[in-house]
Amino acid sequence: MYIKFLFGLIGFLIAVKLYFIHSTKRCLNHVCLVGKTVVVTGANTGIGFHSALEFAKRGSKVILACRDRDKAETARKEIVRLSENDRVFVKIVDFSSIKSIKKCAKEIAETEQCVDVLVNNAGAGGLAEKRTKDGFDILMQINYFGPVFFTLLLLPLLKNSSKGRIINVASSMAKLATLDPDDPNQYAGRYTTYSNSKLGNILFTVKLAEKLKGSGISVFSLHPGAIKTDIFRRVSGFRKALLKFVAFFTFKEPEEGAQTIIYAATEQNIEKYSGEHFEECSVVPPYPNAIDPILADKLWLKTCELLQVDCEKIFE
Repeated sequence: MYIKFLFGLIGFLIAVKLYFIHSTKRCLNHVCLVGKTVVVTGANTGIGFHSALEFAKRGSKVILACRDRDKAETARKEIVRLSENDRVFVKIVDFSSIKSIKKCAKEIAETEQCVDVLVNNAGAGGLAEKRTKDGFDILMQINYFGPVFFTLLLLPLLKNSSKGRIINVASSMAKLATLDPDDPNQYAGRYTTYSNSKLGNILFTVKLAEKLKGSGISVFSLHPGAIKTDIFRRVSGFRKALLKFVAFFTFKEPEEGAQTIIYAATEQNIEKYSGEHFEECSVVPPYPNAIDPILADKLWLKTCELLQVDCEKIFE
């Protein structure tokens, strides 16, 4: 009985694995990025690393915006080696620190005349409740408030590009969010807070696309799929073991997970989809909880208030 059950379970998991392999789509274009500048946050590992590597292979100047200098330098050397493109640079940014975000954006502005693509990929998961020095819940700041602030600071450089693109890496876990737009900074548990932050990424995309209409800048959000990365490295015990077990059979490899990022950053003639959400290199219908314009408006206004940013002046 137990042997039959075990073989049945193994057969089922193999079938699931094969399904995920065959359902994964790839970016098939060969758009050249010579002369372009791409900023990728969290580029030292996972889908950020593989996205940055592909951009470098296509000839762009790539800025790896990372928290850990040693890991970022190791990634930079590997990207240069694999791409044979030495125009890969490291900038240090810790999204749990507003001061660090300001410093990184300032350093990029001092060396670059424009940014053609910004990939907001850096993120964290499984964090316990904690407040940063800036007064934000740490997970919400790393995943949502920080990337929003970083993007707004880099907008002048993106506007200098003929066709700038902003890519916000979200997650289908946004469907499970219970985000309160009047209090988006609240901690709601490890996984609900993560879901809230990802819904925030999507609603930010919608609102920013609206604000940037006619500017030449396109904004996309995306779900890269469930990826074998270390985003939940802080999870321990049984949860970690369970995640590893599930990941082995169902999660994508990082190189596979990077495909929709690469597609959104390079595919031609998708500007008309600014504000839309992508999965598997295709536009998908918005999640039910991401279509409420009042929710998006309230979150936008509260985010600007908490970040102490005059968001209306930015878009004058």
